[in-house]
Amino acid sequence: MNLIVDYLIDYANGPIPYLAIFLILLACGLGIPIPEDITLFAAGVLTYYGVCDVWTMIAVCLIGVMIGDTFVFWLGHHFGRRLIKKWPFQLFLDEEKIDGVRQKLKKHGGKLLFAARFMPGFRSTIFFTTGLLHLPYRNLLIYDGLAALVSVPAIVYSVYRFGDLLEYVIKMIKKVEGGIVGVIIIGILFFVARHYYKKRKA
Repeated sequence: MNLIVDYLIDYANGPIPYLAIFLILLACGLGIPIPEDITLFAAGVLTYYGVCDVWTMIAVCLIGVMIGDTFVFWLGHHFGRRLIKKWPFQLFLDEEKIDGVRQKLKKHGGKLLFAARFMPGFRSTIFFTTGLLHLPYRNLLIYDGLAALVSVPAIVYSVYRFGDLLEYVIKMIKKVEGGIVGVIIIGILFFVARHYYKKRKA
């Protein structure tokens, strides 16, 4: 994060910081091991120091993460299993993972797509499999979009607003994301338990 901020802080009031953050978030969406949260945090730091406008940066970040996720969906939709056997996709995609995601998508659908935004290690696999199964793109757009509307502004704006308390902001972000994930897990468990109960009753 320090490298990103130190490099971009000299380009105040120009398009370069926005473009750099946008391209990094695209790379995150494609599965390249760059922490998305760290990139969003760096975006918030740039707004705190006045290098970028906070609302413009939030919009750029939202567009970046959604285009990245859409591209992964598009790859799965149009090329599917042909890519699984090719490098570098075979490094993080295989039949076992895809079958596991397929079963979860059948059971949980939109809830899994929403939760995927908070699961960096599985996000690309979930979105790729969603495309591979030819599920409607609107499902990804709605549920992933809603999750992005929660996480992206929360991180960027909190750093902008409380930038003088960076350590506190880091802890707050972790708590917020942890709470969101906890609610998602509880919700999934509730629906699974309800389904199991109805099945046993029938």
